[in-house]
Formats: sequence, C-alpha cells, structure tokens
Amino acid sequence: MSRTIFCRYLQKEAEGQDFQLYPGDLGKRIFNEISKEAWSQWMTKQTMLINEKKLNMMDPEHRKLLEQEMTNFLFEGKDVQIDGYTPPSQ
Repeated sequence: MSRTIFCRYLQKEAEGQDFQLYPGDLGKRIFNEISKEAWSQWMTKQTMLINEKKLNMMDPEHRKLLEQEMTNFLFEGKDVQIDGYTPPSQ
C-alpha cells in the first residue's frame, strides 16, 4: 500500500516515496514532504544539471552545488537555471 503525503513542491496530496532516497536530515525532509512525482521532476532537472555543467559527483563542491539546487527546486520553488539553455518550444 502506498503512502499519501501533502507534497510541498506540488502543493497537493500525492503518493509519497517508498523509502528515504537521500541521506541525513534533508533525506528525512524529502521523504516526508516530497512526492514521487515531484522527485521524478527533480531527477530530470538533476540529470540536465550534471550533463550541462559537466559536474563530477566525486567532487564534494559539485555535490554541494547539486544539493543546493535540489533544495532550491524542491522546497523554495526556484527553477534550475543553466546559462545558455533554452527549453524546446512546445
């Protein structure tokens, strides 16, 4: 049976994560406040950030940048900004 939470990102009741996906206190906050749908949207943005900015996940500074972008996206409603990127027109 799935968990239902109030997703802080989507601002509605939605299906919660099955388990904690990120370590520490931030991971607990994500587990309790971020839905599967919102996490999926973040994963798309994260992949784009890693690829476009050529981030190395072995570099602690790059991981810190990615964590800050994740917090901004999921909890503060800020979209990911990448210099020179224009989203495809619909």
